[in-house]
Amino acid sequence: MEIIAEHGHLFIIIACIVGFIMAFGVGANDVANAMGTSVGAGALTIRQAVLVAMVFEFAGAFLAGGQVTATIRKGIIDASHMTATPELLVYGMIASLSAAGVWLLIATWYGWPVSTTHSIVGAVVGFAAVGISADIIQWSKVGTIAMSWIISPLMAGIMSYLIFTSVQKLIINTDDPLKYAKRYVPFYMFLAGFMIALVTLFKGLKHIGLDLNFQESFFIAVLSGIFIAGVGAIIISRMKFDPDADKDYHYANLERIFAILMIVTACGMAFAHGSNDVANAIGPLAAVVSIVQSGGEISGTSSTSVKILLLGASGIVFGLVIFGKRVITTVGKKITELTPSRGFAAELAAATTVVIASGTGLPISTTHTLVGAVLGVGLARGIAALNLNIIRTIVMSWAITLPAGAGLSIIFYYILKAIFSG
Repeated sequence: MEIIAEHGHLFIIIACIVGFIMAFGVGANDVANAMGTSVGAGALTIRQAVLVAMVFEFAGAFLAGGQVTATIRKGIIDASHMTATPELLVYGMIASLSAAGVWLLIATWYGWPVSTTHSIVGAVVGFAAVGISADIIQWSKVGTIAMSWIISPLMAGIMSYLIFTSVQKLIINTDDPLKYAKRYVPFYMFLAGFMIALVTLFKGLKHIGLDLNFQESFFIAVLSGIFIAGVGAIIISRMKFDPDADKDYHYANLERIFAILMIVTACGMAFAHGSNDVANAIGPLAAVVSIVQSGGEISGTSSTSVKILLLGASGIVFGLVIFGKRVITTVGKKITELTPSRGFAAELAAATTVVIASGTGLPISTTHTLVGAVLGVGLARGIAALNLNIIRTIVMSWAITLPAGAGLSIIFYYILKAIFSG
């Protein structure tokens, strides 16, 4: 307790700095979850994607980032074991933010799309297991999180494969693609509006006092889907097509329709992502602030001030502006060649997977989900359509994220302990 009283303000300053670095890493690496497919498909340029993401990621993080944040992300450690030595938890949270932030910057530099959640989870497990005791770790929760390595890409990959295959059979590979586009595209638009609304309601608005139950969320999502489908049907009906033009021209018009839809889905995904993943940066920061302000008392949740939310949201925006291009390029252009219809299938599959996971409690990673969805779209065209070297590198980066976060966290934890506890 004496250490908290003596160095409390310094702990908060350090936590704010490393929390900003972590948020910077989240923005730099994870923005590809929302924007990668849109850029790869040509629906948005890199510059446009960054501008759109700036607005919606910031809005999601700041407006819906959470008034009450769990101090220990995902509940993976039992902090009650540290009530007598709260300074150890402070060291651990600062070390975890530092480790996860550094790892995200390394991964982003090489263009690897890794999970920000896995980065912070690995860091927390590392300092807790080695620095305190392996007994305080909820190993079943860690195992469940590790399951998402397989569950996320597999679910999204199967979903995107089925969605794009249906687009091919119902529209693209028919004798009159435009005729069938007018018939079926509004249905896909309904699905997109419905799923993006559900993602936003499930992951984005639950923290701002909008206490909606499942039925209310479902009803709003249905109305959103109907609205998007109606607007889409009007747009398609007003498009002018040359009936004598060759099929390539028809395909180009088809892709224009899907490109408009992709921009809508990308905005929704960016808002939901900002609201959800900002907690990876501000959760541990809020824990440090709470412990210092309470004089060493450890609580399960802590109030997240507007200043902390603003710091997290700003970090995300700075990260995506400065380094966001690297991972966007990997996801959007290096795994497989994307067109708006393929990118739309991937985005819709990713959103659907997130909704199913949120509703059933399945552990998923948004990064792994989107990469899996892009793989599924590529597989729909055959294994030759995939860049296997890039895929191998991505899988390797996923595998080392937990141990990398853990190793770095242990190092930072002992440095902090040596400085402040002697």
